[in-house]
Amino acid sequence: MDLPDNFTDYYDEASRYYNDDYYVTTDESHRTKESAQDFTFITRILALLIFTVTCILGLLGNGVVISVITLKMKKSVNAIWFLNLAVADFLFNVFLPLNIAYTAMGYHWVFGKGMCKVNTFLLVLNMYTSVFLLTMISIDRCISVAFPVWSQNHRNPKIAWLLCALIWVLGFLLSSPALVFRDTAAHQDRVICFNNYSLSSLSAHHHLDEKRHKTVTILRFLAGFIVPMTVITVCYIIIIVRLKRNRLAKSKKPLRIIIAIIMTFFFCWCPYHVLNLMETQHHFLSKAVLENGIPIVTAIAVSNSCMNPVLYVFMGQDFKKFKVTVLSRLANALSEDTVHSTIARRSFTKPSSMTEKETILV
Repeated sequence: MDLPDNFTDYYDEASRYYNDDYYVTTDESHRTKESAQDFTFITRILALLIFTVTCILGLLGNGVVISVITLKMKKSVNAIWFLNLAVADFLFNVFLPLNIAYTAMGYHWVFGKGMCKVNTFLLVLNMYTSVFLLTMISIDRCISVAFPVWSQNHRNPKIAWLLCALIWVLGFLLSSPALVFRDTAAHQDRVICFNNYSLSSLSAHHHLDEKRHKTVTILRFLAGFIVPMTVITVCYIIIIVRLKRNRLAKSKKPLRIIIAIIMTFFFCWCPYHVLNLMETQHHFLSKAVLENGIPIVTAIAVSNSCMNPVLYVFMGQDFKKFKVTVLSRLANALSEDTVHSTIARRSFTKPSSMTEKETILV
């Protein structure tokens, strides 16, 4: 999306990475510099392509999901989870053209400091809200399997809306460092959008600046990745063990869709977090790793915002029935609670009620 976060003209350490005079002007070094510039150009074009495709698919796909859930579906608990996921992704995709323009102009930011802050804030907010919603979905599924009777009595849309509101507030708070540290600065003939952990143009407290950088990065890694993914993993281990032990889950479609969404999130965001952690030790990284790596891993992370609607359609059980419309596939993938309610009601009237109810809750 932009240059590495540790960029600032005011750090002596960082200047080694972004000063064009760093290369010695011999024939060999000149060829090396040209090769590096060519590779940087290729990575920029690749990032631009990913941004563009993500924006188009994200706006269309998430827009359709929001419309289907809002206009055509009962507001079940599952529908509320998926609606909030789609809103988070759609909101980010609305501002994605700013990143497309920034990348296309060779990382020249023309939208002002305020939009620089908001743009990155929305990326981080999208990450937090998405992973927290996925975590809540996993906990919801786990409780439904482990404690089916309690879930049937207490699981309702009002609680789901309250939890979603808490998730948005928590995501906003954890994303707020972007509103504080994101900044713009002139560099050669460009204006760049970067993280200025010094909070001023002239800072004599480099150790404090680096501590802020590491604190924000590690907090984002733990709160936005490690802790949620650990909770999600534990939940699905419990679900799978319970289902295998009781030979449940006649239909694996709901479980398959959720696991696909979680795995997609993991593979999209894992490179982003790993490289950002490595960036906190930028003294040991080459210029090429940061210049080419960060735009690519950011683009991959951003692509997650368009993935969910695609998964809803392509992993629905009716996908092979070509006469079924895309809207029908979306509704089918998102409306598991309707089936759950039917089986759950029927299950209370049969001796095998517990087995049937647990089967459909996944």
